[in-house]
Amino acid sequence: MKKTIPSKIIDILWIAIGAFLAALAIRVFIFPNYLIDGGVIGIALILARLIGGKWLSLFIIFLNLPFIYMAYKHIRRSFVIHMFFATVVFALFLAVLESAPPFQGDLFEIVVIGGAMLGAGAGLIIRNGGCTDGTEILAIILNRKKGYTVGQIILFFNIFIFGAYGLIFMDWHIALQSLLVYVVAFKMIDTMISGLDELKSVMIVSSDPERLSKLIMHEMGLGLTIIKGRGGYSGEDRDILMVILERLDLSTLKEIVLREDPLSFMAIENLHEVAYGKGISGDKGPLKKMVKQKKI
Repeated sequence: MKKTIPSKIIDILWIAIGAFLAALAIRVFIFPNYLIDGGVIGIALILARLIGGKWLSLFIIFLNLPFIYMAYKHIRRSFVIHMFFATVVFALFLAVLESAPPFQGDLFEIVVIGGAMLGAGAGLIIRNGGCTDGTEILAIILNRKKGYTVGQIILFFNIFIFGAYGLIFMDWHIALQSLLVYVVAFKMIDTMISGLDELKSVMIVSSDPERLSKLIMHEMGLGLTIIKGRGGYSGEDRDILMVILERLDLSTLKEIVLREDPLSFMAIENLHEVAYGKGISGDKGPLKKMVKQKKI
């Protein structure tokens, strides 16, 4: 679905807010305490520590330029615009906040607060269609061509970056502490992208799907979808129920299903988001409970 102009403006504003949070985390928590992040930002922080912190913004821009070109060649152009904007705004905030006073605290506070703020900023940027880390672009391209997962590729690069940091400064403590910052930031990015609500998708195979579907809709107030299926061994036609619900409702659903049909089968998966169009209303009935996030 094509985004409207107000929606695009909102995306740009959230990207700018995310860039500010990430820059604040680096200037106040991470860089003054000799810590780094993974990816392009980590390489830029290493170079800034070697050459000078005032060059950090330029390092961010120049290191990302090749990856912006890769995104232009291999990924949609709208993403390139958002990535370029996010990178430039992020670099500008880093320059503006160069003289910001560093946070004075113990290591635990620095790692947790700095990592969480960095992850929140990066998560806002990614959630609204931007990116400030070019290694993710390279990982997506290699994933398409070589078959490795994006997570595996990024992990390989980051192990190399943290290892190089420890070797260059002959200090494995700061390398390991930086790894902790990366872990906190990574978890916060995941939270910002997927949201605080944990959604589950449940596929139910039962000998009495009609009765179960009525109980689920009436007792729990949930919507569901009936999928036509066929047994692989028996060859019998069978209705499969698909339910999307919050994590807190999962135990109630399992109790109802196993109570009514102890021989039923359930396959449960984690969902990051449920997206739906104008043909489905989230303001009325069971769907209001079923869908908590609206993102077209």
